[in-house]
Amino acid sequence: MRSAITAMYTANGLSDKEQCLKEYAPLVKRIAHHMMVRLPSSVEVDDIIQAGMMGLLDAASRYDELRGAQFETYAGQRIRGAMLDELRGADWLPRSLRRDMRRIEAAIHRLQQMLGHPPAESEIAKELGVSLPEYQQMLLEARGAQLIYYEDFHSDGDEDFFDRHNFDDNENPLALLQDDRFRTALIKAIDGLPERERLMMALHYEQDLNLREIGEVMGVSESRVCQLHSQAVARLRSSLKGH
Repeated sequence: MRSAITAMYTANGLSDKEQCLKEYAPLVKRIAHHMMVRLPSSVEVDDIIQAGMMGLLDAASRYDELRGAQFETYAGQRIRGAMLDELRGADWLPRSLRRDMRRIEAAIHRLQQMLGHPPAESEIAKELGVSLPEYQQMLLEARGAQLIYYEDFHSDGDEDFFDRHNFDDNENPLALLQDDRFRTALIKAIDGLPERERLMMALHYEQDLNLREIGEVMGVSESRVCQLHSQAVARLRSSLKGH
């Protein structure tokens, strides 16, 4: 891989854009499919891939080998940044879906306090006053609670992630991650997830598997993986209220 980059590299960046696109198109697709588990069903993976390809072209133009970073690492940051910018510009998570997620989180929090254990899906649905299929559809549609990568917090220019992406209540996710109490609480919350949801999160965030791959491992559909992910995120957010 290193020799391929050296062959394409010139003083003005990567000279052969077509070769670069061909070489790193699988990287763009891998990042896009990995990101889809955190995006609503209204988002088309092809749109994310297209935005990622533009990010790859931008990386090819800007890359400076003297920085010491491997091109794939640098390109991955630019690709994810381009995808996130595209999503933000498209208002990809409508307010109605955000409200649904807050309702789900509140219901989970109430039930957790009342029952003393993670509530089952049927219990959450009952608390929300909807049927189980309706609740599962809410999970599928409201997937997309924003989870971001540490390396997306800063770009190589003057503008960093927090200049380009707004967060409610003036919260700074990086500061939260650096807080020992929050990190301890997050670890405890993850350990407290039901086994299947904990497995799904591990496959996605530790093993870097996409929806299809997780579904194959767990023996469920891709849509079911999305439901489990949305529910796990809602459980974590309800557990971490106050942090």
